[in-house]
Amino acid sequence: MIIQTQQELDDLCAELSKKPYVTIDTEFLRDKTFYSKLCLIQVAADGVDAHAIDPIATDLDWTSLNDLLHNENVVKVFHAARQDLEIFYQLNGKIPSPIFDSQVAAMVCGYGDSIAYNKLVESITGTALAKNAQFTDWSRRPLAEKQISYALDDVTYLRQVYENLNERLTKQKRDHWVKQEMEILTNPDTYEMPVETIWKRVKIRSNKPEVLAVLRELAMWRENKAREKNVPRGRIIKDDALADIATYMPKDVEGLKRIRSLQGDIARGPTGNLLIDLVKKARKSPKDSWPKPASKIPLSRQAGPILEMLKMLLKINCSEANVATKLVANNSDLEDLCAENPSDDINLLRGWRYEIFGKDAVEMKNGNLMIGLKNNKITKFYKDEISD
Repeated sequence: MIIQTQQELDDLCAELSKKPYVTIDTEFLRDKTFYSKLCLIQVAADGVDAHAIDPIATDLDWTSLNDLLHNENVVKVFHAARQDLEIFYQLNGKIPSPIFDSQVAAMVCGYGDSIAYNKLVESITGTALAKNAQFTDWSRRPLAEKQISYALDDVTYLRQVYENLNERLTKQKRDHWVKQEMEILTNPDTYEMPVETIWKRVKIRSNKPEVLAVLRELAMWRENKAREKNVPRGRIIKDDALADIATYMPKDVEGLKRIRSLQGDIARGPTGNLLIDLVKKARKSPKDSWPKPASKIPLSRQAGPILEMLKMLLKINCSEANVATKLVANNSDLEDLCAENPSDDINLLRGWRYEIFGKDAVEMKNGNLMIGLKNNKITKFYKDEISD
């Protein structure tokens, strides 16, 4: 059902506010805009059929919906929540809370790395969801019946998924693991990136401070322009062109024209002169303000084998705990631990990650835990066990 009137929306939100949880999904487009264009919101709850709220076809006051999104007594259940939460944050300046991300919960429950929603639904409910409306244009009106059915199915089956995963987490005493991950998703810093740091998203081969200073200036200009025009960054200028301009630092428009990655006639128009001015501005800026390249110390020859052993230990412990390795630690975490004096700020040395892997990883690095074969099975051995 699609909400048509203000009274219907207010009544629905009032009913949902009495429930312990509400499942939520959105349909949006972002291929032609900088900011996601919200096209549909779907909600459901235990005992409440799925409804869709259409922000394009209806002009409604969302006060009751926003109150529901921030009602601390109602858990908001999403799957792969980050993009949905970013949309609500852009609209309201606030992030829905509390939340439950079924994709993260599924990783904790042993469903592998970043399982797709349709696969999770089929695994838990036995229902194979239709995918024939997944990549349709959600901004066109009227919506087709198959689009509406597809959209409502997402929150309809998410109820069973949530109840199943939540029960398993409680029984396994892992619900606090998911709550720790949700703290990251509900932190505004997750969705805010200052324009001064946008350059870090651009891949560039050089790590010279002067080159990075030029890249930073160019990326800041592009970011502001893309936000102002509400178009994707690549519509202004592509990443590889930014990197090439920063690397070669052309002194005039003629030099700019020689950069093959620069699309269209950008170099010939007023933007070409602007880009040259930005290059000059960055090069004239105080050298002590230039970005400093990441000073990651390469692994020593002795650390290489330790890293490989930690990777094996990670697989063993995650298999024993039936949790996705991707959620526990990545390669960068393991490399950081291999450093001679590792920081205490490494993810795997905090919270539940330390419980299931970090503690053993430290013991292995210190020579107190080893891996070997026993009865044709890979087994962990502690130093005191071997001496006995």
